[in-house]
Amino acid sequence: MVEMRAVELTFSDKAVLDGVNFSVRAEEVLVIMGMSGSGKSTLLSLLMGLLEPNKGSIFFKKENLTQLSRAELNAVRMQIGMVYQNAALLSSLTVQQNIALPLEELSDKSREEIDTLVDQKLEMVGLKDIRNKLPSELSGGMQKRVGLARALAMDPKLVLFDEPSAGLDPINSKLIDDLIIRLRTEQKVTSIVVTHEMDNAFAVATRMAFLDGGKIVFDGTPEEFRRSRLPIIISFLSSFSNHRKSTP
Repeated sequence: MVEMRAVELTFSDKAVLDGVNFSVRAEEVLVIMGMSGSGKSTLLSLLMGLLEPNKGSIFFKKENLTQLSRAELNAVRMQIGMVYQNAALLSSLTVQQNIALPLEELSDKSREEIDTLVDQKLEMVGLKDIRNKLPSELSGGMQKRVGLARALAMDPKLVLFDEPSAGLDPINSKLIDDLIIRLRTEQKVTSIVVTHEMDNAFAVATRMAFLDGGKIVFDGTPEEFRRSRLPIIISFLSSFSNHRKSTP
């Protein structure tokens, strides 16, 4: 479904990504972790075509994104959904209008078809009764779920999640985890999740990768991640464990 080959990206002479290689098979949930500022969210921007690498190739379903025209890239983007860390809803639009927007802009569906799809996506995320509310009337967890409903509007084959549980209470955090799992098991959607929340990572991942020094230094199963003897991962897991013990 997705592959990066020897991807390099530099900002102001600083190497953010330095020869990144990884692939994601259909229906996997790949969780990408790393220290703050390691370039995790940058990977998602590259996959969306919002950034262009200095070197290397990025493939989506065997299409090399780095060689596509703008029109071809936009066609590929229609198959990729993105769930942003801050939900990124348009504050002046209702929930219904936010979710309908990509359908109105990118499809030729009728008003009736769009309204039906919006209701379906809202029901999928457990929010079928809030279509006429504004984002400001919703909790943070509800906004995240509306953001997911919008990402699913075009029935994407791949969904990218940028810190989906950031700032959420445990109940809403688990709701997001459950939705990611259901997308894989029921909708056959492939997901890439960027997070530093270890509980959420282990809850949803079929595979885990760790980004350090601009490279993927680990790529394996959740159990292999737990048993890794890489110093950076031992330190990462230890910090998480210590944080849990110190949290009342």
